[in-house]
Amino acid sequence: MARVFSGIQPTGDVHLGNYLGAIRRWVREQHTDDAVYCVVDLHALTIPKDPAELRAKISELTQLLVAAGLDPDVCTLFTQSQVPEHAELGWIMECTASFGELRRMTQFKDKADRADFVSAALFSYPALQAADILLYDTDEVPVGDDQRQHLELARDLAIRFNSRYGDTFVVPRHVIPPVAARVMDLQQPDRKMSKSEESPQGTVLVLDDPKTIERKFKRAVTDSETEVRYDPEAKPGVSNLLSILAAATDSDPVALAEKYTRYGPLKLDAAEAVIEMLRPVQQRYAELAAEPSRVDEILAAGAAKARERASATMRRVRERLGLPLV
Repeated sequence: MARVFSGIQPTGDVHLGNYLGAIRRWVREQHTDDAVYCVVDLHALTIPKDPAELRAKISELTQLLVAAGLDPDVCTLFTQSQVPEHAELGWIMECTASFGELRRMTQFKDKADRADFVSAALFSYPALQAADILLYDTDEVPVGDDQRQHLELARDLAIRFNSRYGDTFVVPRHVIPPVAARVMDLQQPDRKMSKSEESPQGTVLVLDDPKTIERKFKRAVTDSETEVRYDPEAKPGVSNLLSILAAATDSDPVALAEKYTRYGPLKLDAAEAVIEMLRPVQQRYAELAAEPSRVDEILAAGAAKARERASATMRRVRERLGLPLV
């Protein structure tokens, strides 16, 4: 059984790209792998947040993950800040990474260009991300293309630490989902669907009501042609619709393209498939929202389970480094 680690930030609203590209995969993998799933609330602090809003988002995200099918009795589900070993190993990974490696991270460049305040943590958070992964002797990390660079850094840091101090960390490998790993914006199909508010009509939220989902798909940008074919380079909008429909129905986007001669029916079918896919998730979410204390119980139990593994790793790290054992 491979140990799998994934994390998600409690910022913004969970959208279709999060669900198809990550969460649905997590639900499947928890039954075949030793799965560790983390709400990475410390990463959310790289940009100033309202405390009440952050607390609410952590609760909402946990409810949604459980509603989507994560079973706390099967997987390990917890928040990053409840396991202090994350921050401790994060500092050690900062000491292991070079300034040049962190400076080359493309996500930092993109976010720094758009932010009014650029914290030092925004620059160094790939080191904490590496710690998140290495802390649990992770074998596999399912990530999209946009996170591959960060995972490569985690691998490099694990290898470097092992070379300096002896065999300590498992060197993780990345796994990229073959379908819908990168769901694009319905209005700007050359850009990934995002939690930001830059394109509300192009982003389908997991908790959007059916009418809203249908409206967003009807208004999805395609192109001036009429041919329906799967060609992400030449026809990104149409290909995105086919990819979403394929993921929602466990089909192949190329084969689906052969069933359509017009864009309108494709948009309607994609909307209907997404609505039906999300219906049970939304129903379960409403049930969990009615019992908020359940979230605290789930996270506390998950943190206790996670700390057992994390403390064992940190004991090895401290021994290798010559730090006092605690």
